[in-house]
Amino acid sequence: MAGHSKWANIQHRKGRQDEKRGKVWTRIIREIVVAARQGGGDLSMNPRLRLAVDKAKAANMPADTIKKNVDKATGALEGVHYEEVRYEGYGIGGAAIIVDTMTDNRVRTVAEVRHAFSKYGGNLGTDGSVAFQFKHVGQFVFAPGASEDKIMEVALEAGAEDVVTGDDGAIEVLSAPTEFEKVKAALEAAGLVPELAEVTMRAENTVALSGEDGQRMQKLIDVIEDLDDVQALYTNAEIED
Repeated sequence: MAGHSKWANIQHRKGRQDEKRGKVWTRIIREIVVAARQGGGDLSMNPRLRLAVDKAKAANMPADTIKKNVDKATGALEGVHYEEVRYEGYGIGGAAIIVDTMTDNRVRTVAEVRHAFSKYGGNLGTDGSVAFQFKHVGQFVFAPGASEDKIMEVALEAGAEDVVTGDDGAIEVLSAPTEFEKVKAALEAAGLVPELAEVTMRAENTVALSGEDGQRMQKLIDVIEDLDDVQALYTNAEIED
Protein backbone atom coordinates (compact mmCIF):
# COMPACT_ATOMS: atom_id res chain seq x y z
CA MET A 1 0.00 0.00 0.00
CA ALA A 2 1.56 3.25 -1.12
CA GLY A 3 1.95 6.22 1.18
CA HIS A 4 3.70 9.55 1.48
CA SER A 5 7.41 9.36 2.27
CA LYS A 6 8.08 9.93 5.98
CA TRP A 7 11.62 8.68 6.37
CA ALA A 8 13.43 12.01 6.13
CA ASN A 9 11.06 13.63 8.62
CA ILE A 10 11.37 10.75 11.08
CA GLN A 11 15.17 10.81 10.88
CA HIS A 12 15.13 14.58 11.36
CA ARG A 13 12.85 14.27 14.41
CA LYS A 14 15.01 11.54 15.95
CA GLY A 15 18.09 13.70 15.44
CA ARG A 16 16.43 16.61 17.21
CA GLN A 17 15.42 14.38 20.09
CA ASP A 18 18.95 13.02 20.39
CA GLU A 19 20.22 16.60 20.70
CA LYS A 20 17.88 17.08 23.68
CA ARG A 21 18.96 13.96 25.57
CA GLY A 22 19.39 15.97 28.77
CA LYS A 23 15.61 16.32 29.07
CA VAL A 24 14.77 12.73 28.19
CA TRP A 25 15.15 11.32 31.70
CA THR A 26 12.96 14.05 33.18
CA ARG A 27 10.17 13.30 30.72
CA ILE A 28 10.43 9.54 31.18
CA ILE A 29 10.35 9.88 34.97
CA ARG A 30 7.14 11.93 34.74
CA GLU A 31 5.61 9.29 32.48
CA ILE A 32 6.61 6.53 34.94
CA VAL A 33 5.09 8.45 37.85
CA VAL A 34 1.77 9.11 36.12
CA ALA A 35 1.52 5.58 34.68
CA ALA A 36 2.23 3.98 38.06
CA ARG A 37 -0.17 6.28 39.90
CA GLN A 38 -3.00 5.52 37.48
CA GLY A 39 -2.44 1.81 36.93
CA GLY A 40 -0.36 0.63 39.90
CA GLY A 41 3.27 -0.42 40.18
CA ASP A 42 2.92 -3.99 38.87
CA LEU A 43 4.48 -4.08 35.41
CA SER A 44 2.59 -7.24 34.44
CA MET A 45 -0.74 -5.48 35.04
CA ASN A 46 0.10 -2.00 33.71
CA PRO A 47 0.89 -1.75 29.95
CA ARG A 48 1.51 1.99 30.10
CA LEU A 49 4.06 1.56 32.88
CA ARG A 50 5.76 -1.27 30.97
CA LEU A 51 6.17 1.02 27.96
CA ALA A 52 7.56 3.81 30.14
CA VAL A 53 10.04 1.45 31.81
CA ASP A 54 11.12 0.17 28.37
CA LYS A 55 11.83 3.78 27.37
CA ALA A 56 13.78 4.30 30.60
CA LYS A 57 15.93 1.24 29.97
CA ALA A 58 16.55 2.31 26.37
CA ALA A 59 17.75 5.67 27.74
CA ASN A 60 20.11 3.85 30.14
CA MET A 61 18.25 4.92 33.27
CA PRO A 62 19.44 2.98 36.37
CA ALA A 63 17.04 0.41 37.78
CA ASP A 64 17.19 2.13 41.19
CA THR A 65 15.96 5.38 39.64
CA ILE A 66 13.08 3.58 37.94
CA LYS A 67 12.06 1.79 41.16
CA LYS A 68 12.28 4.96 43.24
CA ASN A 69 9.87 6.78 40.95
CA VAL A 70 7.43 3.89 40.81
CA ASP A 71 7.48 3.85 44.62
CA LYS A 72 6.82 7.61 44.72
CA ALA A 73 3.81 7.24 42.48
CA THR A 74 2.31 4.33 44.38
CA GLY A 75 2.67 5.97 47.76
CA ALA A 76 5.73 4.20 49.08
CA LEU A 77 7.63 7.49 48.87
CA GLU A 78 6.38 11.08 48.92
CA GLY A 79 6.48 12.72 45.50
CA VAL A 80 5.12 15.53 43.35
CA HIS A 81 1.62 15.20 41.90
CA TYR A 82 1.52 15.63 38.12
CA GLU A 83 -1.56 15.95 35.95
CA GLU A 84 -1.76 15.44 32.21
CA VAL A 85 -2.99 18.36 30.11
CA ARG A 86 -3.27 18.47 26.31
CA TYR A 87 -3.16 21.68 24.26
CA GLU A 88 -4.06 22.08 20.60
CA GLY A 89 -3.19 24.82 18.16
CA TYR A 90 -1.96 25.92 14.77
CA GLY A 91 1.52 26.62 13.50
CA ILE A 92 2.86 28.13 10.30
CA GLY A 93 0.67 27.66 7.23
CA GLY A 94 -2.19 26.34 9.36
CA ALA A 95 -0.26 23.19 10.31
CA ALA A 96 -1.87 21.40 13.25
CA ILE A 97 -0.03 20.93 16.56
CA ILE A 98 -0.91 18.84 19.62
CA VAL A 99 1.12 19.39 22.79
CA ASP A 100 0.96 16.86 25.64
CA THR A 101 2.18 18.10 29.01
CA MET A 102 2.59 16.81 32.55
CA THR A 103 2.48 19.56 35.10
CA ASP A 104 2.26 20.32 38.79
CA ASN A 105 1.05 23.85 37.96
CA ARG A 106 -1.54 24.13 35.20
CA VAL A 107 -1.59 27.95 35.26
CA ARG A 108 2.17 28.16 34.62
CA THR A 109 2.06 25.59 31.87
CA VAL A 110 -0.76 27.12 29.83
CA ALA A 111 0.90 30.55 30.08
CA GLU A 112 4.20 29.15 28.76
CA VAL A 113 2.55 27.20 25.94
CA ARG A 114 0.39 30.16 24.89
CA HIS A 115 3.41 32.48 24.92
CA ALA A 116 5.42 30.11 22.73
CA PHE A 117 2.62 29.81 20.18
CA SER A 118 1.98 33.55 19.97
CA LYS A 119 5.64 34.65 19.92
CA TYR A 120 6.69 32.29 17.14
CA GLY A 121 3.81 32.61 14.70
CA GLY A 122 1.27 30.09 15.92
CA ASN A 123 -2.10 30.22 17.63
CA LEU A 124 -3.26 28.23 20.64
CA GLY A 125 -6.67 26.73 19.87
CA THR A 126 -9.47 25.19 21.88
CA ASP A 127 -9.90 21.56 22.94
CA GLY A 128 -10.71 19.47 19.88
CA SER A 129 -9.69 22.14 17.38
CA VAL A 130 -7.08 19.94 15.67
CA ALA A 131 -7.23 16.52 17.38
CA PHE A 132 -9.67 15.23 14.74
CA GLN A 133 -6.81 15.44 12.23
CA PHE A 134 -4.83 12.77 14.12
CA LYS A 135 -5.32 9.12 15.03
CA HIS A 136 -4.02 7.47 18.22
CA VAL A 137 -1.97 4.50 17.01
CA GLY A 138 0.94 2.20 17.63
CA GLN A 139 3.58 3.01 15.00
CA PHE A 140 6.62 1.04 13.85
CA VAL A 141 8.90 2.41 11.14
CA PHE A 142 11.46 0.35 9.23
CA ALA A 143 14.25 1.82 7.11
CA PRO A 144 14.16 1.60 3.32
CA GLY A 145 15.41 -1.80 2.18
CA ALA A 146 13.64 -3.84 4.86
CA SER A 147 11.64 -6.86 3.68
CA GLU A 148 8.13 -5.59 3.01
CA ASP A 149 6.68 -9.07 2.53
CA LYS A 150 8.08 -10.42 5.80
CA ILE A 151 7.09 -7.33 7.79
CA MET A 152 3.56 -7.42 6.38
CA GLU A 153 3.13 -11.13 7.08
CA VAL A 154 4.35 -10.92 10.68
CA ALA A 155 2.64 -7.62 11.51
CA LEU A 156 -0.79 -8.46 10.16
CA GLU A 157 -0.71 -11.91 11.74
CA ALA A 158 0.06 -10.25 15.10
CA GLY A 159 -2.91 -7.89 14.83
CA ALA A 160 -1.56 -4.79 13.07
CA GLU A 161 -4.17 -2.74 11.21
CA ASP A 162 -2.11 -1.58 8.23
CA VAL A 163 1.32 -1.66 6.60
CA VAL A 164 2.23 1.43 4.56
CA THR A 165 5.21 1.68 2.22
CA GLY A 166 6.50 5.20 1.60
CA ASP A 167 7.70 6.60 -1.71
CA ASP A 168 11.30 6.15 -0.53
CA GLY A 169 10.83 2.53 0.56
CA ALA A 170 10.41 3.14 4.29
CA ILE A 171 7.81 0.80 5.79
CA GLU A 172 5.33 1.87 8.45
CA VAL A 173 3.31 -0.60 10.51
CA LEU A 174 0.21 0.74 12.27
CA SER A 175 -1.73 -0.91 15.08
CA ALA A 176 -4.33 -0.05 17.68
CA PRO A 177 -2.61 1.27 20.83
CA THR A 178 -3.89 -1.77 22.74
CA GLU A 179 -2.13 -4.09 20.26
CA PHE A 180 1.22 -2.23 20.34
CA GLU A 181 3.04 -4.58 22.71
CA LYS A 182 1.77 -7.71 20.95
CA VAL A 183 2.84 -6.45 17.50
CA LYS A 184 6.20 -5.24 18.85
CA ALA A 185 6.93 -8.63 20.43
CA ALA A 186 6.00 -10.49 17.24
CA LEU A 187 8.17 -8.27 15.04
CA GLU A 188 11.18 -8.61 17.35
CA ALA A 189 10.70 -12.38 17.66
CA ALA A 190 10.91 -12.56 13.87
CA GLY A 191 14.16 -10.57 13.90
CA LEU A 192 12.44 -7.41 12.63
CA VAL A 193 13.67 -4.48 14.73
CA PRO A 194 12.12 -1.13 13.77
CA GLU A 195 14.01 2.16 13.75
CA LEU A 196 11.10 3.72 15.59
CA ALA A 197 8.44 2.09 17.79
CA GLU A 198 6.00 4.18 19.79
CA VAL A 199 2.38 4.89 20.63
CA THR A 200 1.72 8.24 19.02
CA MET A 201 -0.77 10.66 17.50
CA ARG A 202 -0.37 10.15 13.74
CA ALA A 203 -1.53 12.84 11.34
CA GLU A 204 -4.16 11.66 8.87
CA ASN A 205 -3.05 14.29 6.33
CA THR A 206 0.13 16.37 6.15
CA VAL A 207 1.04 19.97 5.37
CA ALA A 208 4.30 20.41 3.45
CA LEU A 209 6.41 23.40 4.53
CA SER A 210 9.70 24.48 2.98
CA GLY A 211 12.04 27.46 2.90
CA GLU A 212 11.30 30.25 5.37
CA ASP A 213 7.96 28.72 6.40
CA GLY A 214 9.71 25.43 7.20
CA GLN A 215 12.35 27.21 9.27
CA ARG A 216 9.71 29.17 11.20
CA MET A 217 7.73 26.02 11.89
CA GLN A 218 10.83 24.19 13.12
CA LYS A 219 11.62 27.09 15.45
CA LEU A 220 8.09 27.00 16.87
CA ILE A 221 8.34 23.23 17.42
CA ASP A 222 11.76 23.54 19.08
CA VAL A 223 10.60 26.28 21.45
CA ILE A 224 7.51 24.33 22.54
CA GLU A 225 9.44 21.05 22.96
CA ASP A 226 12.01 22.85 25.13
CA LEU A 227 9.36 23.87 27.70
CA ASP A 228 9.93 21.97 30.94
CA ASP A 229 6.38 20.62 31.22
CA VAL A 230 6.08 19.36 27.62
CA GLN A 231 6.16 15.58 27.24
CA ALA A 232 5.42 15.24 23.54
CA LEU A 233 4.51 17.29 20.47
CA TYR A 234 2.67 16.01 17.42
CA THR A 235 2.23 17.90 14.17
CA ASN A 236 0.98 17.25 10.66
CA ALA A 237 3.72 19.51 9.24
CA GLU A 238 6.29 17.83 7.01
CA ILE A 239 9.28 20.16 6.88
CA GLU A 240 11.29 19.86 3.69
CA ASP A 241 14.99 20.71 3.57
